[in-house]
Parts: sequence; structure tokens; C-alpha cells
Amino acid sequence: MDTRILALGPERLEDFKAYCRKHRQEVDDSFLYEEDLAEFQIHEEHPTYIAVNGEGELVGAASMIADAYQRRGKQARFRIFHTETGDAAVYRRLLEEIVKHGEGLTRLFIFVPSVNPGLMERVAQLGFQVERYSFLLVNEPLQPAPYALPEGYSLRAFRPGEDEEAWCAVRNAGFAQLKGSQTPITPDMVVKYPGEADYLSGGMLFLIHEERPVGIVRCSDDEYLDTPIMNIGPLALLPEFQGKGLGRLLLRRALEFGRENGYARAILCVNAENERAKALYLQEGFRETEYAVNYRLDLR
Repeated sequence: MDTRILALGPERLEDFKAYCRKHRQEVDDSFLYEEDLAEFQIHEEHPTYIAVNGEGELVGAASMIADAYQRRGKQARFRIFHTETGDAAVYRRLLEEIVKHGEGLTRLFIFVPSVNPGLMERVAQLGFQVERYSFLLVNEPLQPAPYALPEGYSLRAFRPGEDEEAWCAVRNAGFAQLKGSQTPITPDMVVKYPGEADYLSGGMLFLIHEERPVGIVRCSDDEYLDTPIMNIGPLALLPEFQGKGLGRLLLRRALEFGRENGYARAILCVNAENERAKALYLQEGFRETEYAVNYRLDLR
């Protein structure tokens, strides 16, 4: 019997989550961690469709993230886009349903990891274009190099309830020209960080120059290949403070924080076009483990 494409309903919610768990190592799993799935609910901000075979088994899923942050940039991204049938027609039908929710959006993005060349082929057939490449870098074992703060500089921890605007100011200015990160974050987003499952107390750090926040780095709990790891990102500096060796200083402090907190490994992502940042990370002991391709579908 033909595969049916259905809007996700409450009766199949747990089946959808189980499907995401089953296949998350084949797709970009940025929004498929256990805490993400535990919080996931059927909502207009993330329209979701499932593919069901003749026996009633769920064999595919497409879920779009189109929350307020994404819509500020007139874009959305996939949480998951996958069918275990591999059938091009099922992919196309799932996509057709998803794009019906694209009012007000101009672009739809999906990251496809290098471990899934078949999905790369499918999204290209559906009209997606390569937007950028992103590399996953791992540092293990953690052996932070020493660092010295230049005169007039200091480091201090983020203060919840006080520093949200300053965090946004540095992050948004530092990432204003970085593909995929141009949309500004807002203080109401940052205020939620301490309540998230990956939050590490003291892991959000400011670089201060003469009482002015000029750099940030965030260290958070993560896992890679089913093993605990510390995630580093964002790491950002105000444009006028870039190119002075301060990014290296922040990175070394982040690695030191990881070791102090019992982590043996650290992980981060870097855009391919950000060659200076990638070179820095490689110099500081990171190695490339895999890459992902970010594809863009123009909706208008």
C-alpha cells in the first residue's frame, strides 16, 4: 500500500520521538537531544509531518523549526527530515507539506552530516542549494596551554539577571557577518540559558577591557558518540578587538574551565569560510572529525 503523509497528532507523538531517537545519528541532531525531545510538543512554530506505511508504521518524519528567532531572519530550519524508505517521492511529499507553513519566510535550511551522503543527494534533487560547510572539531585529551591577560583586561563569569544585554551586544556584533548567525539574539533568549539542561555554572565568561565587555565564550555540557563532552560556543569578540590574540585567550580559558570541571574532551563547530578561526582551533589541539553541509531552499 502507498505511504501516507500525515500531520503529527497527539496519538503519534511518542512514535515521532522514538523515530527521532532511532535515526538521529544519521541527521543533524542539534535539536534531537533527549531534553529537546522531552520538551517537544505539537505547535504551530514547529509544524511536523510523518510518513506512515501500509502497516501503520512510522517510516519518515519532517519537522520544521519556525520560532520567533528564526522568523526574525525570515527563515526556518529542519529539526529532522528523513525517511528510512529512502524513497525520493516520500521526501518530496514531506517537503511539500512543510513548505505550506512557510508564509513570511524566504529560506529553509537543513544541515546534512557527512555520514549521510544519500540525504545530501536527496535534498539536492529537491532543489536545495549548498549554503555553507561546517566542520566539527574535537580536542582530546584536554591539555590547555597557559595564557596571560594583557594589561587592562580581565575575565569574569556571566551574572544571570544582569548581563543578558551585554552578552547579546558582544555576540551580535561579533557574528554580524557570519553566515547562519546574522540574526541577532535577544536578552529574553539569553535569560533562559541558566535553566537549560546543558548549562554549566560559571561556564559563560566575559572578557572585559577597562570595565567594558568585549568578548564572550560559552562552555556547555554535551555528548558526542554517546560520551560526555564539553561544547564551546559561541566564542565572539567585538570587531575592533578581533585579530589581537584575544580569541586564543578565551579559547584557552574555556579549555581550562573544561578540565577544571572534569571534562576530558571538548567539541566545537566552525564555518568553512571562517578560516582564521579554524586555523586557531587546529593550532590549539583540535582535530577535524566530520563535516556537515548546510543546504538552502529558497521559498520565494
